[in-house]
This record gives sequence, C-alpha cells and structure tokens, in this order.
Amino acid sequence: MLICKILFKWRLLILYILGLPKTIYFNLRYFSLRDALRLPVFVSHRVLLRNCGGCVQISAPLRTRMVQIGFGYVGIFDARYSRSIWEVEGEVNFHGEARLGHGTRISVGRGGTLVFAEKVEITAETAIICQKKISFGEGTLISWENLIMDTDFHHVIKNGEIVNHPAEINIGKQVWIGCRCTILKGSSIADNTIVAAGSLITKKFTRENVVIGGMSAKILTDGVEWMA
Repeated sequence: MLICKILFKWRLLILYILGLPKTIYFNLRYFSLRDALRLPVFVSHRVLLRNCGGCVQISAPLRTRMVQIGFGYVGIFDARYSRSIWEVEGEVNFHGEARLGHGTRISVGRGGTLVFAEKVEITAETAIICQKKISFGEGTLISWENLIMDTDFHHVIKNGEIVNHPAEINIGKQVWIGCRCTILKGSSIADNTIVAAGSLITKKFTRENVVIGGMSAKILTDGVEWMA
C-alpha cells in the first residue's frame, strides 16, 4: 500500500513537470508577471489550448496550483488518451480552488461568463459550453461525461424573430451532479441538490435538499444531504 502511494505521488510529480510549459504560458497569458510567477493555475500537458483569449480572474488569495486543469484519475478512463480543451474568448472567474479533471472541455464564447465558486470539482470528460453565463456554487461536484450548455448554437426563427436566445444556467452550492447528465439553457439547480445519473435538466429547480432525475428531470425525493 505504501509503495502504491509513493508511486502515485511520483507519477503526479512527473505530470506536473510535463505540464510546466503549458502552465507557464497559461499564467503569463492571463495574469500580471507578479501573479503569474506564483503559478496559480496548473495545466496538464494533455490540455489543448485551442484559444487562450478573453480573461481569467481569480477572486481569492493566490496560491500555487490552486486551480488545476486536465489532471485527475478516474479508473474507468485511460487518462493517456483523454484530452482536455480550453477554448475561451469570454470571461472565466475562479473564486478559490477548482479541479477541472482530465478530459474537461471548456468553451466560452465572446460575451460569455463562466463562474466557479470555491472547491468546485469536475472528475472527468465533461463539456461546458457557455455563450451567456454559467455559474457553479461552492463545493459542487460534477461526475464524468456530462454536457452543460446555455445555448442551442443555431437560431430558431418564428414570425421573423429569434425565439431561442442563450439563457443563463445557475447551479447552487453543494450540488452533486451524477454521470452522463445534460443540463441545458435556462436551467437552475438549488443548493444541496443531487442530480441522478443520466438526467436531462431543462428548467428551474428551486427546492433545496432534493434528488432530481429523469428525462426530463423531476423531484424524486426530498430531505436529503450528501457528503463528498
């Protein structure tokens, strides 16, 4: 057991070293030289930095490696073939530590705002597409292979007017989102909610301490809590 722990630490150290070129570039691109030298964001060598536009803000005292992109381990995925993508033209705000695991794909369009409160964690293989605003509350845990997007991409026209504009998504504090969920524009999830695996969220849920799930989702039970 001890040997396994030592090997894991050495493996993680090697991954951090491999990621240093992209980590240095990312920090110099988004922060002042003084802040960039702290390396508050660590980027895996497996992250495709497709577009480092827009801006990144960290609204907390800076610490080395407080935000990690593209790292992590989930046993059912081979991280060697899992590529994260960073494609940002808008604004990304971090309010503390955040872990965006391997295979996380972030796309923020011009004028879009993506907000991560403190201790938000994405385990793996999740895509976030933001054209307006998507926010995640403190302590939210997102499982693998989820899709979260606030836009339909293509316009639907009725009587000469667009009827499907992007709409904000708000996910509260201490929300646990199971694997393979789809969360679409205009959705809202209250604090302390559990989202069952494979759910489709298309509307606002305002009750706290509930389990929601289904296609499309509804409240399954209430009075629940969960622990990370």
